Amino acid sequence: MDSLSSLNAFVQAADTRSFTAAGRNLGVSSSAIGKAIARLEERLGVRLFHRSTRTITLTPEGALFLERCRRIFCEIEAAELELAQTREAPRGRLRVSMPLAGMLMMPTVSAFMRAYPEIELDLDFTDRLVDVIEEGFDGVVRAGEMHDSRLMARVLGTFRLILVGSPDYFARRGTPRKPEDLKTHACLQHRFDSTGKLERWPLRKGRKKELELPSAAVVNTIEPLIYMAEQGLGITCLPDFAIRGQLARGTLVTVLDSHLEHEGTFRMLWPSSRHLSPKLRVFVDFMAKHLFAT
Repeated sequence: MDSLSSLNAFVQAADTRSFTAAGRNLGVSSSAIGKAIARLEERLGVRLFHRSTRTITLTPEGALFLERCRRIFCEIEAAELELAQTREAPRGRLRVSMPLAGMLMMPTVSAFMRAYPEIELDLDFTDRLVDVIEEGFDGVVRAGEMHDSRLMARVLGTFRLILVGSPDYFARRGTPRKPEDLKTHACLQHRFDSTGKLERWPLRKGRKKELELPSAAVVNTIEPLIYMAEQGLGITCLPDFAIRGQLARGTLVTVLDSHLEHEGTFRMLWPSSRHLSPKLRVFVDFMAKHLFAT
């Protein structure tokens, strides 16, 4: 138990970058944290922190040891959770990072909240590349491929990007029959907030050069594009799952379907070193079952 206390002191100090803050979190003095880490360093025969009068930073050995310690505490948490789930419904705080387009997933998320009222969702909407482990997320939802070997993943579903506009717009401006026709249309474009670049419309490759589209408006979230397209202000490129209702009601219609080539994948990612807790498991299962259900 003394060893676990020392490991906990080390993890807290590494997370807060402060012996004082670590002591405050654990209810002991900063000197007690310092002594515990000193004993740990002596036992291991390595220095875990670079110390200065103002800050502490992990040594390379400390960073390696920190990952191992996290796994130890995750395994302890997993053992406790496995026992708890035999007698309790999933509960507790669940911190999830979702893309900005995740706002369009809120009907599914809301249904999850009704199904599991004892789980407190803490949602962070952003398109930036978050560090799941360092930033303390239980999991993240992202589109695209997974390139982080530290993470486990489960596919939630696939989607397509499609070009749409309102019947009123096409009645006034005509319906494009080939990609080049888009040059004479009002194009409502999406800009990635993380990079500042415009999202490329998934027109089939084969042209000698990229088709440059005129911009009637550029926004960094999807909801305004849906609204402007429904208002007859132009053509836009949207994920099909975001506008199923509008397509069903006929307020938006697709164009140039045969000229498009795209399939995207949403995945749930979580640290491979972390046990899939009951609260995260039911969230992943629920999203996978309902998010893209037609």
